Amino acid sequence: MKQETKYQIEVIAPKHRHMSNWDMFATWIGANANNGTWYVGGVLAACGLLTALKVIIASSTLSYLCLSLVGFMGYKTGAATMSLIRGSFGVRGSYVPSFVNLTQYIGWTAVNTFIAATSVSYLLHDLVGWPIYGQPGGAKGLISGIIVMSILHLLSVSVGQKSVQMIERVGIVLVILFVLWETVVVFRTVSFSQLLAWQAPTKLHMTAGAGMDTLAAFNLSWVTAGADFTRFTPKRSGATGMPFLGAFTGLFWFAFIGLAATMSIAITSGTYDPNNSDPSTIASRLGLGVLALLVIVLTSMTANAVNLLAAGSALSNIFPRIRLRPALWAVTVIATLVTLIPLIMGSFLAAFTAFLDYIGMVLGPMISVLLVDYYWRHHQHYDVNELASSQGQYWYHHGVNWIALGCWVLGVVIFLLLKQVTLIATVLGATFIDMVLIALIYMGLMRIFYPLKTTPA
Repeated sequence: MKQETKYQIEVIAPKHRHMSNWDMFATWIGANANNGTWYVGGVLAACGLLTALKVIIASSTLSYLCLSLVGFMGYKTGAATMSLIRGSFGVRGSYVPSFVNLTQYIGWTAVNTFIAATSVSYLLHDLVGWPIYGQPGGAKGLISGIIVMSILHLLSVSVGQKSVQMIERVGIVLVILFVLWETVVVFRTVSFSQLLAWQAPTKLHMTAGAGMDTLAAFNLSWVTAGADFTRFTPKRSGATGMPFLGAFTGLFWFAFIGLAATMSIAITSGTYDPNNSDPSTIASRLGLGVLALLVIVLTSMTANAVNLLAAGSALSNIFPRIRLRPALWAVTVIATLVTLIPLIMGSFLAAFTAFLDYIGMVLGPMISVLLVDYYWRHHQHYDVNELASSQGQYWYHHGVNWIALGCWVLGVVIFLLLKQVTLIATVLGATFIDMVLIALIYMGLMRIFYPLKTTPA
């Protein structure tokens, strides 16, 4: 049995599931009611208000339907997403998507930490007179902010999933109050008709297709963490409806306020600079004060609690002997180091754009394979015991389903090719078309090479 222990997974039994529907809603609204969502909204301002709103609704709806589907998988099996992905990629093959998940959630933690650290630099400027980040000597305040945020993150994940749940319960109330306040301030500054009429300079304009792909990369990031949380809820509605409603509400609200706030600064100042879409800069220019900056720091904690738990789960799937709590500590330390990358590159926007390009390519086809395998091929039934076995149906060829890995690589190639088609690049976006194509290709190849002899009960 030594071989079997190597691939063990954690399954949460129904009697140990304690997250209510409110907890699940709070978790997912908190996941999106944060600095990164605000920043993405500011970037989407380059599309214009109406186009940006259409992109937000369309991309979020499609992405969070996928989140609900993965959420049901966690509820049905009690296993985390990267454990469930063994069913399609193979017990050993799952290490590849687990590594992708690990890198993307560490990346999102770094993104939110950098934005929150910028807020800390503004706080230090107000309290002790240090230069703001972006001014000569401002790196001192930013690095201090990164250290402060990393300590807070270590505390937030100190007791695993329960501490995440506690943070979300407290944070959600303050986040809602803050965004209401921000909404009032923005619309005191500019009118809706002014926002509707404003357009970004031609050289900075973003097409609807580019906006779809940008937001899809952001939204799909949560899909591969879905089951990590829904396995803790005893209700089907908590696993499917609450993640969709929470994630969509948080995304729409915060992306819209980031969109509107960025536009309001552009209208009143006469200059649009997507580099200044971060909430700290906007809050400072709108005169929101120290309290707003403190809430921005808090929203980073609520979002990164989810990011770090997902990254820790991915690390535990790659190295099963590492238990969740030390895995959470490890990914927190790694994320702290990654947060320094924009300082090296010299531009947070450049680093953020490169990061979105990476996850946009790799997540879509991976999610397609995961969903098609569970819902079409296995008819919503995985034997969780065999997910940890080197003798079962999910072992494939030496532990790897090369068809799944091949489709994933093909999906990356197709995504890059679709981006060269004018209609797709400018209007539709490549992400969801790529996902549909990979779903069909995977279904066809698995029917040929791995036909199921019996239909699972």
